[in-house]
Amino acid sequence: MNQEALAQEMRGLRERVTGITDTALAAADGMLIAADTADSIDPEGLAALAAAGLGLARRTAEATARGVLRQTVTYGSHGCVAFYAVGDTALMVVLGDEGMDVDRLHRATHPALDRIGSILTEKAPEGV
Repeated sequence: MNQEALAQEMRGLRERVTGITDTALAAADGMLIAADTADSIDPEGLAALAAAGLGLARRTAEATARGVLRQTVTYGSHGCVAFYAVGDTALMVVLGDEGMDVDRLHRATHPALDRIGSILTEKAPEGV
């Protein structure tokens, strides 16, 4: 897996959307893959919580016949947390402050998710 390419995608998203404060990429089981977080954020804990939240949202979408879950957003008094499915095996979590434009975030995130999904499914060269 190309960690530098993943980090570049996460940094690029932060540059494109004002208000993003932290990002993390996790496997569906909650294991951290990559993170761009402040020192005050525990990236492993964030990955685990995000996976649990996304799992519940996926099950809710399925149980209510709403199709395949793409994203979910939780709003708090100091900002929001957006969870995005990356295929069936991973997720990205984005933390934003009160000024983040969530619609802009969604528009900017979908192409990044496609690129991240491609990076995650790349095969390592033989002998590596």
